Amino acid sequence: MRTIDIHAHITPAGFVEASKKGESWHGMPVDAMAIHRNNPKTTWTPEERLADMNSLGVDVQVLSTNAYFYAYDGDPVTVTKMTKECNDYVAELVKERSDRFSGFSTLPMQDIKASIKELERSMKLGLKGAMIGDNVNGETYDEKKFLPFWKAVESLGAVILVHQGGDTVVNQRLARYHAPNTIGNPADRAVTFASMVFGGVMDACPDLKVCLCHGGGYTCYGIGRMDRGWEVRQEAREHIQKPPSAYLDKFYYDCLTHSEPALRYLIDCVGIDRVVFGTDWPFDMAIDWPVSWLLGLESLTQSEKEAILFKNVEKLLGI
Repeated sequence: MRTIDIHAHITPAGFVEASKKGESWHGMPVDAMAIHRNNPKTTWTPEERLADMNSLGVDVQVLSTNAYFYAYDGDPVTVTKMTKECNDYVAELVKERSDRFSGFSTLPMQDIKASIKELERSMKLGLKGAMIGDNVNGETYDEKKFLPFWKAVESLGAVILVHQGGDTVVNQRLARYHAPNTIGNPADRAVTFASMVFGGVMDACPDLKVCLCHGGGYTCYGIGRMDRGWEVRQEAREHIQKPPSAYLDKFYYDCLTHSEPALRYLIDCVGIDRVVFGTDWPFDMAIDWPVSWLLGLESLTQSEKEAILFKNVEKLLGI
């Protein structure tokens, strides 16, 4: 048995080097490195990363550039150049240690054509898809402008990992107590599920492979209410002929629920074949010893644990 972490982040080496010199990197502020200093793991060398993976019992990390580098509000040309450097860096690490690393690209989602082009290029480099935010400057993915992107994703067979970045739906109402992460993050994931389902994206692109981080947030807990809305309100049925719950098993979800009952409920709602291992390495909202945590869950069978730890993501990513 091996373990494959689909949700593990990395900071581009070019950004780290520029910060050490006090230089801007693709428009990033000179003092931007300050946000990473509280967690030195974000700038570890590949050797240090591998040593930590070994201590955690993680055999393979699917690397994704930190969400800080989405920069969806930046100049599209500048951000496109930055994403290329990010993706080249990840692809080189994957090439050097294909036994321990796989990878996702980052994309300039404020420019759909550029995003499609960069996704095509990065997949030729060996990356498996891309990590993107829940929205692009406030626009959700049911907007018509994004449909060519989803069509391209589908035709390429790319996997899209949806991960929060920047402000969440609770920022304006409760910016204290770390609530934008602990509450807003899972809320955003439910919004993404709802927008892609109610908006007809999943019907227009039935072969999409989309993984929702952090167990899909509140999606499963709120699916009954979504179904009720579909039953009684015409506007909820504008684009779909089936209730939202019929789409639960069209997505993938990582196992990062921080709760055994929540993970058991997720599995029971979406099916064991749709849940994959994800840790959020190396941030403080990760589970400290994720492999040990999962293996110790009494409500999961051994076959379910193996499906989550490696079998499902092997099939999903072809690794």
